Amino acid sequence: MDRLHRAPWPPDVREADASLEGPFVPRRGARRYLVAEFAVLFVGVPLLLVPFRQAFGRFVVPGLVLLGLGCAAVLWRDPRFDRRRLWCRPFGGAWLARVLRIWLIGGGLLAAGLVLWRPDLWLRFPRDAPGLWLTILVTYPLLSAYPQEIIFRAFLFHRYRALFPGRRRRILVSGLVFGLAHLFFLNGPALVLSTLGGLLFARTYARSGAVLPAAVEHTLWGLLLFTVGLGRYFYGGAIGT
Repeated sequence: MDRLHRAPWPPDVREADASLEGPFVPRRGARRYLVAEFAVLFVGVPLLLVPFRQAFGRFVVPGLVLLGLGCAAVLWRDPRFDRRRLWCRPFGGAWLARVLRIWLIGGGLLAAGLVLWRPDLWLRFPRDAPGLWLTILVTYPLLSAYPQEIIFRAFLFHRYRALFPGRRRRILVSGLVFGLAHLFFLNGPALVLSTLGGLLFARTYARSGAVLPAAVEHTLWGLLLFTVGLGRYFYGGAIGT
C-alpha cells in the first residue's frame, strides 16, 4: 500500500506549453484580454452576485451546469488541451487511495469538531429533510461537483496557465477564487471550508492531470458536509432564510 501512495503522478501542463493562444483569444493584446477575462469570471461575477443572492439563489446549480458546459466547450476546441483531462487520463489508482485517506482522517476531525462546536447541527439535514438530503446525494456529483471542477480546475489551469506559471501558483489561485465564489453564501464557514477545499482539489487535479480525481474528492467532501450538518452553510435554497 505504501508503494501505491508513492506511485508517480502524471505531470502537470509543461511550462513550455504555457502560451497565450487559445479559442476566442485575440492575437493582439492576448495577455490583457486573458487578465480581463479572468478578472470578470472569477472575481467580478462572484462579487456582483452577492447583492442579488436572494433572487439568484435558486439558480446556483443551473448556472454552474451552464458555465461548466461553456468552459468544457472552450477546452474542447483548444488543440493544446488534452481532452482526456476532462474525464480521467490513463494512470494508476494511487490518487484514489490518497483521496480516501485524506477524506477519512479530515472528515473524522471535521465531524468531531462540529459535535463540539455546534452539536445542534449534527445530522440535522438528513433528520429534518431526508427527501431533500437524498436528492442532493444523488445529484450533487454530476450537477455541482463535476461542473465546478471543470471551471475552477481544468479551465482555470489551462486557460490561464501563462498568467500563473508554476503548479503551486495555479493551485493557490484556484483555491482562492474557489473560496471567493462562495462569498455568495455570506458566512464564514463557507468561505473558510471552500477555500481549504479548493486548495485540496486543485492539488489533486494538478497531480493527477484529470478532472475525475478532483471531482470524486469534491463529491466526498461535499456529501460529508451535507450529511454531518454543515450543509446549511452551502445550500442555495437556504439563502435569505
